[in-house]
Amino acid sequence: MPTATAGGPAAPGRPGPPAASRPHRTSVVRTRPWLAACFLLPALVLLGALVVYPIVYSVYRSLFDSSGTGFVGLDNYVGLFTDDGILTAIRNNAIWVVVAPTACTALGLIFAVLTERVRWGTAFKLIVFMPMAISMLAAGIIFRLVYEQDPDRGVANAVWVGVHDTFNEASAWPGARPRPGSDLEESGDGSYTTAAAVDAAGPADLPLVGVPPQDLAGAADARPAGPSGDGGVTGTVWVDFARGGGGEPGVIDPGEKALAGVEVEAVRGGEVVATATTGEDGTYALPAEADGARLRLPAANFTEAYNGVNWLGPSLVTPAIIASYVWMWAGFAMVLIAAGLAGVPRELLEAARVDGANEWQVFRRITVPVLAPVLAVVLVTLVINVLKIFDLVYIIAPGATQSDANVLALQLYLSSFGTGADQGAGSAIAVLLLLLVVPVMVFNIRRLRRENRP
Repeated sequence: MPTATAGGPAAPGRPGPPAASRPHRTSVVRTRPWLAACFLLPALVLLGALVVYPIVYSVYRSLFDSSGTGFVGLDNYVGLFTDDGILTAIRNNAIWVVVAPTACTALGLIFAVLTERVRWGTAFKLIVFMPMAISMLAAGIIFRLVYEQDPDRGVANAVWVGVHDTFNEASAWPGARPRPGSDLEESGDGSYTTAAAVDAAGPADLPLVGVPPQDLAGAADARPAGPSGDGGVTGTVWVDFARGGGGEPGVIDPGEKALAGVEVEAVRGGEVVATATTGEDGTYALPAEADGARLRLPAANFTEAYNGVNWLGPSLVTPAIIASYVWMWAGFAMVLIAAGLAGVPRELLEAARVDGANEWQVFRRITVPVLAPVLAVVLVTLVINVLKIFDLVYIIAPGATQSDANVLALQLYLSSFGTGADQGAGSAIAVLLLLLVVPVMVFNIRRLRRENRP
């Protein structure tokens, strides 16, 4: 029978020495539960006072009427889906949840990828991230001014009007109209036409009014038109109004101002036979073809100046506010995605390029899939954030269109502390918001557990 040699294995059939037993670790919670309770008690008290109690009380309060004394059961919850204002808030919240997080995440991804290879990428990221340092209140005030209707105050309309006027010529004298009692009559499309035909025998003067005095500051004095040498029609277009009163209607009095740049058309049988434009002194001269025609001042001479877009009107107020939110939070998404992008193995990217993939294929098939966990974190965080959006909507939306931009958090405030002060309905909205947030939180927790699973 073989025996074990020194330093060799034990003989077959004979058990080896027992393995060293590992020390058994006992948790602190089992050995000293009072110590664990002392550490957990402050956190549990705060959690109960700031989270659990408000939730329980909100559910309880939502079952009572506005005074809090009459039990109404689920009537407040039924009202959530029958009240037009609350239904608008629910619809707007759905728009916010779909558009705002997606836009922020997409812009953050684009910024992070494009600035990775440029020398000034850090400076660009700093600029994009800077709005995060501004409070919602300050951002709301900023964008309330940005969206002002007056182009002289609102940046958005100043840019919009500038672009519009670059490609569309502005009218010569917006708001001008014929003097009452003159031969000019409205044609129905914003233009003005003489009631009778004109001829070369005498000047065909066209008196107008309605031009603000400040617009006439640099205008020259009007003067009568002389006869045309080729049998054409001449005349003057001027503001038939003398400062300080006086003057004779239909007559060019001293000091009355000329309207330069006005287009005058000669119309015969519905067709334009000749056109002319007034000079600095308001005079115009039409060729002989205008003899016997009627004169028309096209509507393009008098259309009101373009004042841009009503950004805070009923149809655009929600997209405008979402744009301000994206301005603030795109930097947040960019920073998180850039941090995840720094951890992407460069070997994968280089291997794909060596295999012939172009940059778009590398981005779509490698960068985005590898960054999927980071993108999910950003998207879920922003979804939770927009579900409780309040400040921007309350500050940016004017009173006339606040109902069109309404969201659940704002409706909660208005229902609880507004004119009606119905805290039962407000508590029901709070419970609805909680129910909307819970699935997102559950998804986030499951995702974190799945990522931490070995």
